[in-house]
Amino acid sequence: MAIDPIELTKQLVNIESTTYHEGLAGAFLYDYLGAQRYEVERTAVEQPDRASTPGAGSGERFNVYAAMPGVTPDVVLSTHMDTVPPFFGCTEDDEFLYGRGTCDAKGILAAQVAAADRLRDGGVKVGLLFVVGEERDSAGAAEANLSPKGSRFLINGEPTDNRLALASKGALRVELRAKGRMAHSAYPELGESAIDKLIEALHDVLAMPLPTEPEIGPSTLNIGLIDGGRAPNVIADKAEAHILVRLVGPSDEVRRSIVATVGDRADVEFSLDLPFVRMRKVGKLPTMIAKFTTDIPKLTAWGEPFLLGPGSIHVAHTPQERIAKRELLEAVDHYVELATSLVQNN
Repeated sequence: MAIDPIELTKQLVNIESTTYHEGLAGAFLYDYLGAQRYEVERTAVEQPDRASTPGAGSGERFNVYAAMPGVTPDVVLSTHMDTVPPFFGCTEDDEFLYGRGTCDAKGILAAQVAAADRLRDGGVKVGLLFVVGEERDSAGAAEANLSPKGSRFLINGEPTDNRLALASKGALRVELRAKGRMAHSAYPELGESAIDKLIEALHDVLAMPLPTEPEIGPSTLNIGLIDGGRAPNVIADKAEAHILVRLVGPSDEVRRSIVATVGDRADVEFSLDLPFVRMRKVGKLPTMIAKFTTDIPKLTAWGEPFLLGPGSIHVAHTPQERIAKRELLEAVDHYVELATSLVQNN
C-alpha cells in the first residue's frame, strides 16, 4: 500500500521535536521506516552544554538513516526532523495542513518517505537521512558527514515552493559581548556602561556595507538577540548581542569588517559559519534562489547537492505555518522525477 504523505505529515507534526528535543520524533521514524522493510540506523548526536545553551535538552537525540538491506544508495533524500519553538499540533481544512513543522520540514520529510517508496519499487537505489539540529547549528548534519554511505547525489529538502534551488545563502552567526563597570546610575561617571558600548557598536555594524552578488542579491544582517544590564538604576557591567548574516560569498570579508567596526567596544565571536552554495539546474523544474541556509554545507560527503521541497519559507517559523496538501502530493512526484533523472543521466 502506497504511503500517504498527508497522513504521515499529520503524525509527525503532532510529535513535539523542537531543537534539542528530537528524541520522540527520531524514535517514531526509526520504527516507522523499519516497518517499511528498510534497514534503519540511529546515530547519536550530543546535547550541548545546558548552562551555556538556552533551551538545551537532556534527552536522547539522534539522526535516522534508512536504506534497503545491503544497498549502497545512488541518491539520498534528506531533511531535518527538528523545528523551531513553540510547538503546536496539526489541524487541517480542505486545502491546508497547519502546525509547527508542516512546511519546515515534516511535510517535506513525509513527501521524501513516500517518494523513496516509489523509487525503490522502480529500481532506484535510494537512501533516507533525517537529521537533528538544523534550526540551530546543523549538529546532526555535521555528525552524519562523518559516516557517509557512498551516495552520488543528495537531495536536501527545505521549503522552496517545489522549485529547484540554484543557490542558497550562507550563514554567519556573530556574538558580541561588551564589558563595563557597575555604578549607581545617579553617578554614571563612576561606572562604564557595557550597554552604551554595545549600542554604539551595533549602530556602526548596521551601517556597514555588505557584499552583493549580481545573480543572487545582497548579503543581509539581522540583530536577533540583545541582553544586558542588572537594573534600571545600575550602570551595566555586561551586555551581549547575537547577529546573523546571510552570506552571498565567502565570509572572510564580512568577518574582517565586523571585527574592525566593533573595535575594542566588545569581544567578537563567530559561532557558526555555513558557506554560500551554488547548485546546477536539472530537468524542467522551475528554479529559485534560496535566501536561507540549509544543512547542505555540512553534508559534503553525501554527493552532489540539490535543494527542493514543498511549502513556502514565508510561513515557516510563524504562527501561520502551513502547507498545501496539493503541494505535498506534487512534491512526491518531483522527488521521484529528479532522483530518477539524476541516476539515469549522470
